[in-house]
Amino acid sequence: MNLPNAITVSRLILTAIFVIAVGFPTTTGFAIALVTFSVAAATDWLDGYLARKLGLVTPLGKLLDPLADKILVCAAFVYFSAQPVTGYHAPVWVTCVIIAREFLVTGLRQIAVEAGQVLAADNLGKWKTTFQLTFCITGLVWLTFASMANPGALGGLLKTLATPGSWLMQISLWAAVALTLISGANYVWSSRKLLVGR
Repeated sequence: MNLPNAITVSRLILTAIFVIAVGFPTTTGFAIALVTFSVAAATDWLDGYLARKLGLVTPLGKLLDPLADKILVCAAFVYFSAQPVTGYHAPVWVTCVIIAREFLVTGLRQIAVEAGQVLAADNLGKWKTTFQLTFCITGLVWLTFASMANPGALGGLLKTLATPGSWLMQISLWAAVALTLISGANYVWSSRKLLVGR
C-alpha cells in the first residue's frame, strides 16, 4: 500500500461519502457531495501522476485505479438519472450506455490479460472521463447553489453557468456520450483479434 494506491483507496471512500451525502437533498448534503466528488475527481489524476513519477506502478494500482474511476462516475450518473426531468437530469439510457461501456472494456481487458496482452487506456477514454466528470460536477454545482436562498455573487454566477439546459451541461453531457460510444468501439476494434481467437 504505497502513496498512489492509498490515494486511490481514498477515492473509494470519498465516493461512499458522496453517495451518502446526495441522499440528503439539502444545501449541506449537496455541498458535501460537491466537495467530495470534486476532490475524488482530482485524485483520479494525482494517483496516476505520482505512480509514474515515483516509479510506484503496481498490479494493485492497475486494478484499483480504473475500478475507483468507474464506481465514482457510475454512482453519479445513476443519481442524476434518478432526478426529475425538470431538474438536472441524465437520461436513463445515457447512464445505461456508460455502465455498459465500462463492463465491455473491463471484459475486454480480462480477455487480453488471459491472452498475455495489455489493453492500454487511450486518449479517447481519458477525454471521455473528463467530460463525464465535468457534467457531474456541473450538476452538483447547480444543486448546491440552487438550494440556497441567497447564494451570493459568486454562487449566483456558478448557478447560472450550471443551469439545466445551459451550454455547459449540454456540451459536457453529449460529448461524454459521444466519446463513450467512440472509445468503446475503439476498444472493440483494437481487440478484434482477441475476440476471434487469433
